Amino acid sequence: MACAICQTRRPRRFCPGVRGHICTLCCGTEREVTVDCPLDCEYLQEAHKHEKSALAEDATLPNADIRVTDELLNDNEELMGHLVGALVGEALENPSLTDFDAREALEALIRTYRTLQTGLYYETLPANPLAAGLCRAVRAAVDECRKQETKSLGVTRTRDAAVLGLLVFLQRFELERNNGRRRCRAFLDALREIYPSEAAGGAVRGSSLLLP
Repeated sequence: MACAICQTRRPRRFCPGVRGHICTLCCGTEREVTVDCPLDCEYLQEAHKHEKSALAEDATLPNADIRVTDELLNDNEELMGHLVGALVGEALENPSLTDFDAREALEALIRTYRTLQTGLYYETLPANPLAAGLCRAVRAAVDECRKQETKSLGVTRTRDAAVLGLLVFLQRFELERNNGRRRCRAFLDALREIYPSEAAGGAVRGSSLLLP
């Protein structure tokens, strides 16, 4: 039996991305490059623990005018749970969805919520259907969070400014975690690991995300 990718070397592990056995070299070189790696792959998860970010050390953070504080994260844990649940839920359903799709979606969502701060409403949707689907999922998650607040409190506490701040945080977190591979899912995998219950559609836990 030969590796399902190179057809040369002896296979050493089963790859759920190609549904066949592959060698360790192909696993290391083709992971998230030519192979759509599912988030629950143990070799992918182990690799993400040791990878470096593709973000340059002197890179300027996007949307630098928006302050993301510990207070913002602590006061909006439930909202963050809904956002993470939307992002990871879409990623689990579609193995082709990458961190770059998430980056494009977050950029579009931030533009949308910036316009809301001016009193206008103009929804920005990417041409990329995967990113557009993420945008819709995140907007639906915000609506669901507000619906639950209204049901339990009689009023919604979630403000557009808070949504914008959390989106900017997630945008910076994606830039920090992205390893530069074409089909990278390190950011989405990190969210799944940090928020396991949200990713599974469970109750909201306290945030363990760190400010980038």
